[in-house]
Amino acid sequence: MEFTDSLRKNHEFRRVYSRGKSAASPCLVVYAKRNGSRENRLGLTVSTKLGCAVVRNRVRRRLREIYRLNEPLLRRGFDIVVVARHRAAGAEYARLEREMLGSMRALGLLPGEERA
Repeated sequence: MEFTDSLRKNHEFRRVYSRGKSAASPCLVVYAKRNGSRENRLGLTVSTKLGCAVVRNRVRRRLREIYRLNEPLLRRGFDIVVVARHRAAGAEYARLEREMLGSMRALGLLPGEERA
């Protein structure tokens, strides 16, 4: 990903959860918080409750690919955490993409939207 780094530490995730804005859909929840830099940082959370490692990794790969393909459209300077819900395991790629972009639009991460 060209303009994005990863969130890796637990305290970084907790900061986004507690101080950031959120938008929920049936398959996922997106949290966003300004980070004061010129690039985004992305964190993905896929719980073991979703299924075995194969299922969790498939969901994680799909979410990462949706983000990668739409990265040039996103505003920069945010910490973004995407939490997969139980329905994400059986959801089609198109549905995940629609819900993720809709949540990001609601948070103002897509240009023209000012909320986060």
